[in-house]
Formats: sequence, C-alpha cells, structure tokens
Amino acid sequence: LMSFPSINDIPLFYAAKKNSTGCIKKLLSCASTNIFERGALGETALHVAVMNDNQDAAVALMDGAPELINEPMTSELFQGVTPLHIAVVNQNINLVSHLISRGGDVSTPRVTGLYFRKRIGGLLYCGEHILSFAACAGNEDIISMVIDAGASTRVQDYRGNTLLHILVLQPNKTIACQAIDLILTRDAELDQPVPLDMVPNYRGLTPFKLAAKEGNIVARRILEVTPVRQLVSLKWNLYGKHYFRRLNLPRVASCSVFLPESYVTYEDSLRLAGEVISILGALLILLLEIPDILRVGARRYFGQTALGGPFHVILISYACLVVLLCVFRACEVQGEAEVMAVCLVLGWCNVMFFARGFEMLGPYVIMIQKIIFGDLTKFMWLSFIVLIGFSTSLWMVYMTQEPDAIPSYRSFPITLFSQFELSVGLIDLPVEHTIFTPPIVHVLHCTFSVVSYILLLNLLIAMMSDTHWRVAQERDELWRTQVVATTLMLERRLPRCLWPRLGVCGLNYGLKERWYLRYKITARPRKRSFKKKKKLNAKYGSRHI
Repeated sequence: LMSFPSINDIPLFYAAKKNSTGCIKKLLSCASTNIFERGALGETALHVAVMNDNQDAAVALMDGAPELINEPMTSELFQGVTPLHIAVVNQNINLVSHLISRGGDVSTPRVTGLYFRKRIGGLLYCGEHILSFAACAGNEDIISMVIDAGASTRVQDYRGNTLLHILVLQPNKTIACQAIDLILTRDAELDQPVPLDMVPNYRGLTPFKLAAKEGNIVARRILEVTPVRQLVSLKWNLYGKHYFRRLNLPRVASCSVFLPESYVTYEDSLRLAGEVISILGALLILLLEIPDILRVGARRYFGQTALGGPFHVILISYACLVVLLCVFRACEVQGEAEVMAVCLVLGWCNVMFFARGFEMLGPYVIMIQKIIFGDLTKFMWLSFIVLIGFSTSLWMVYMTQEPDAIPSYRSFPITLFSQFELSVGLIDLPVEHTIFTPPIVHVLHCTFSVVSYILLLNLLIAMMSDTHWRVAQERDELWRTQVVATTLMLERRLPRCLWPRLGVCGLNYGLKERWYLRYKITARPRKRSFKKKKKLNAKYGSRHI
C-alpha cells in the first residue's frame, strides 16, 4: 500500500473527495489527466466520489468520463467492486439512480475480493452481485430500483448461495426478513417453475435448511410461522417421531449384547452374533457420517448443539472403537477389555441422543450438553490447576516419609488422585497423627479445602444454575429446532418411500402442480376489535376514536 500514492496526492482523487465539481471539470479537460488512474486499493476517482457520498462530484465524473461507471476495483481485497456496489451499500438512492440512468450494469459485475468472501474470521459476507448487496443493506426502494433495472433475483455466488441464503446468514434478522419478503414477492411475478426458496446451494441446502442448520436464536423464529409450524408438526407426529424412536432399539440392542459373559465355546453364539451385528452397525455409521462431515465440515458438524453436534462426536468415537476392537480381537492384542469398556460407556451415553424424540426430555439433553461443554469444562480446568499445585506441595512434604506410613501419598500419581477424591468429598482427610506431620501440611489442607471444596464447587453450582435458567427460557424454541433438525436428518437418511407426500395437490383446485397445506384463517380477533370500537363510540363518541 505504501508504494501507491494516497488520495491527497492525486489531483482528480482529491477533487472527488472534496466534492469540487469545478476542479473535476478542469482536470478532465486537461490532456495530461489519466481518468483510469488507480489508488492503493485499485479504486478510481468515481469510487472515491461515491464512497464519500459526493453526488455532485460523481455526476461530474460520470458526465466527463462515462467509462468509469462500470469500472471495478482491481486490488486483491476489493476485486470487482463497482461504484454501483458502493452506492447501494451506502443506501444513496440519488447516486444509485444516476448510475443506473447513465448505463450502470446491475447484472454482470461480481465482487470476488477476499474481503467479501465467506470465511472464518471474515467481517462481511454480502454475496457478489449488486442485488445481493442491496438486499443486505435492506433498503426496499433500492432493491426495487435494481430489480426494475434488470437485475435477476435468481443470481448465485461462488458457493451457489442465492439471495435468500445470503440473507439468512446476515446478523440483522429483522432487515433480512423484510428483504426476503420483498424478493419473494418480486420473484413470484416471474412465474418460475421452482420457487426461489426451494433453490439449493452447492451443498444441497435450501434457505430453510440453512436457517435450521445455522441454529441462530433469531433465525429459529421462522419456525413459529403458522404454515411452517403446521408442516413440521404434521411430519413429526405422523412419521418422524415413530421412525426416530424405533431407531433407538438397535442402539440399545448393540450395547446390551455385551452383557453376557465372554463366550468360551462355539455353542455360546449369542454374544458372537451380537458382536458381528455391532461391527456391521459401526461400519454403517462410518459410511453414513463421514460423507456428511466432508460435505458440511468438521467444525459445523460437531459444533451445533441443537443439531446434536456432541452426540456426533460420541457416535463417531464409538464406531471407531468398535472397529478397533475387531482389529484387536483378530490380532490377539492385549487391552481388549479396556477398549470394550470405553465402547460401552460411549454407546449408552449416545442413547441420550434419542431423548430429543420426547418433548419433556429434549431440552434437558441440550442443557446437559451446555453444562458439560461449557460450565464443567471451565471448572475442570480450574480444578486441574489447583490439584496440580497442592498435590505437588504435599508430595514434596511426604516424599521423605516412609512409603507405607500414609498410603494415600506414597507416590505422586496416588497423591494427585487422593487430592481429587478429597476435593469431591469421596474420602476423609488422609492425615496420620501417629507419625510426625509438619505444620505446613495442615495449612495446605485447610487452604485446599477452602479453594477447591468451597470456592470452586459453589462457583460451578452458580454457573450451572445460570445455564439452567437460560435454557429454560428457550425451551419451546429448542424443542421445535430439535424436531426440525431431526426431521431433516430422517428425510435425508431414510428411503423416500417411507415419507409419503403431505398436503393437497394444486391440480385438484385449478392451481399448478404444487402441493399445499390447508391454512384456516379465523376472523375472531377482527370481530373483537369491532366490538371494542363500538363500545368506545358509545362511551366517548366517534370523535375520540
């Protein structure tokens, strides 16, 4: 950037910044002026004028150098940004009108700069096209103006995201919802065979699926809309919950098959058959889950709590350990019992995933996840630091004593485990008064009891209470989000024949070949308002209404 001249060093740029039309006209009439001169970010003088909302300077540049109207920025960060992109983001209706009336292209320009790419740590994602920038800005007049100028509502960026996908990802959901309503209305006028809200991106996600996948608290409010809530309720009550609960039976069976004693003879075939089924199930789990991980990405796949992210970790770990157990058995490697014990713990813990099929238990499973991966994780880190510190101090005192004098402190690992048991109240204070005990030991024990047992445990209880209160406030929303996520998962995994089509075919009513849900609108609230108005008229007279 230092190798490029600044705006103040270029006369035409400086005049555009200061909105000096007289200087601009004189500079444009000068033969030595290069109208295509670029700044540090690859911008032209028209970019500078539009960026500073200097309408007079921008009009003078457009009249004197119309070649700049569709000229994009050329830097790596802002590649493809035209003056019309900037005017749309600034919501300057007059400048947008001037640019369009003078030949500004609303369809072809695409922003491909790194600054506008969707990435981890990115500050901005507004798509590539001018209409997507206008939709993210939320100015309905500018959106209509750009569409009237010829912009297509079906544009897609390098990820295949349509305007609706991009709006779903915006932080301001209120503005996004208003823009979605306007764009859907204008798109319906085109009479396309596929509605815009059903167009998927390159990952196969429609805007509705993307909103459910993102798990945003504000975005979940779309599930409260009556037609959406009715559709989800029908699918869940008719098919979804029954299929989901039946899927729990193979999971319980695969864990219970390890309960019989290990087989010794070939006649003891029950456990052998169960282990074969468990191995086949583990391979099936890996075949189903790995493509989703590659398609979505590990961070999103394992990170969304409402979509069962932590349970995916448990499920993948369980399947990998079962396959590893099979390898140990075939190679006669010692340690099979330890791996099997971990498998059983993970398998039974994963049964909690199916609690989301019950309205009473579903939100509490999310509460457990948030406590374990949030509050309890912080508590364990703090406790680990305290345990290491006090265990090291006690071991330094007792390391010169006889090993059999106090068994709880005969080695450093045993000392560390004893202090952990002491911190959670599992054992009494391991002090032997028949031998000499240095006074510092009593000081260390008292300090450890105050810090670990009183301070940290009460801090954990307070954090868990706060988490419980926050999750309880979102109980209904979390339940609906779980139902939607589970229904989408079942529709993607189960055969199509198991999901009969819901609704009424539009051909029966002279409509197009689409399926509709009945939606009954009652006029009772309106009648109440009329009755209230009549009472007010009778009491105060019509002039007060």
